[in-house]
Amino acid sequence: MTERIVIVGGGQAAVSAALRLRAGGFGGSLDILSEEPVLPYQRPPLSKAYLKGEFTENRMYLRPDALYREQGISMRLNTQALMIDQINSRVDTDKNTKIPYDKLILATGARPRGLPDEIGGGLENVHTFRTLADANLLRDKVRPGQRLLVVGGGYIGLEMAAVAAGLGLEVTLVEVQERILNRVAAPETADWFRALHLKRGVDLREGVGLRQLVSDGHRAVLAALSDDSAVGVDLVVVGIGVSANDGLARAAGLAAQNGILTDEHCRTFDPDIYAVGDCAVFPYRGEPTRLESVQNACDAGEYVADHILGNTIGPYVPDPWFWSDQYDVSLKIAGLNRGYDRVLTRIGEREGGLSVWYFGQNRLLAVDALNDPKSYMMGKRWLGQGLTPDTAALSDPNTPLKAVPTLITPDLQPSFNPRGTRP
Repeated sequence: MTERIVIVGGGQAAVSAALRLRAGGFGGSLDILSEEPVLPYQRPPLSKAYLKGEFTENRMYLRPDALYREQGISMRLNTQALMIDQINSRVDTDKNTKIPYDKLILATGARPRGLPDEIGGGLENVHTFRTLADANLLRDKVRPGQRLLVVGGGYIGLEMAAVAAGLGLEVTLVEVQERILNRVAAPETADWFRALHLKRGVDLREGVGLRQLVSDGHRAVLAALSDDSAVGVDLVVVGIGVSANDGLARAAGLAAQNGILTDEHCRTFDPDIYAVGDCAVFPYRGEPTRLESVQNACDAGEYVADHILGNTIGPYVPDPWFWSDQYDVSLKIAGLNRGYDRVLTRIGEREGGLSVWYFGQNRLLAVDALNDPKSYMMGKRWLGQGLTPDTAALSDPNTPLKAVPTLITPDLQPSFNPRGTRP
């Protein structure tokens, strides 16, 4: 009998799992342990609407406190899980409490990578960006005329640059790789965003890294770069990726490799312990995969809840999608472009829109839709149904998307549908 479920982590995955458990009829004790002092909140708006002052903190919360009380979900905020005692099936916390469980869900998320202290990472005006507390610190410092250095040309760095430029800051962005979005997007998508940021006045430097931050007291005032140039700075934001929070699992002897390793049902080798969201590594298309996305956090949380309740049959197979808002541009991504060997671009039906389509071994893998919602929706539909479009027709802007012929791609697994059916 499963009568006690504990969830470690206070993000989207934790809330999705808890609410799904209650909706599915679980009536036992249900605890969420979160290290943060506030209720679970949305992360994507932190670097956009919240930083710009368009959202209040209350609007960021995923659910109001009253709902957790109504659902009988014990929210243990400002609480750190120190140890998993597998022998006695309990979690020990920093509040000197020992919380028993029958099933344990690890939704511990990830943390941003910072700069080494020896090059200035510990200076008081150098920031990483992940939490509401991070955003609150920056909100008070992001002011017109300030000189901002963004380290890292991934989506977080570019979003930060876009918000700051829009607020009137002087923005320099450095990316040590040969181009922005080097790990996550094709050159065609990177070219589009490079032109966008340059047009908005961002000093964008590719193939250039940060060598040293020069300080005056405890503040960085100058950034020495790898091309022997230097820029004055009032503020530095570091966006160079994240590391999975897998320390608790490692200490318990669970397998981890920049993420907690799970099987196709999101279970660790201990069948009573699951891992979901940004902290989890699961098999996807034959490879260990860690997906950093709201979609994966929500769907995996709901999948695990269903699995605990005995309502799932097949493995967890995500339907990946992502998004990024920069200036007045909306990028929506369907699929995962890992392993692509061909890229095709298509002019969008909306003026200024563009879609970048990724193929691997003659099958559709993903699409980047830049101000092109129709391409996103059609690409998402094709991917969900295991279809690959005819590339000649797709590349012809005179052929409507609905008229593009498709072929079934039989080796693609159907994705998990949290509503309980398969596409």
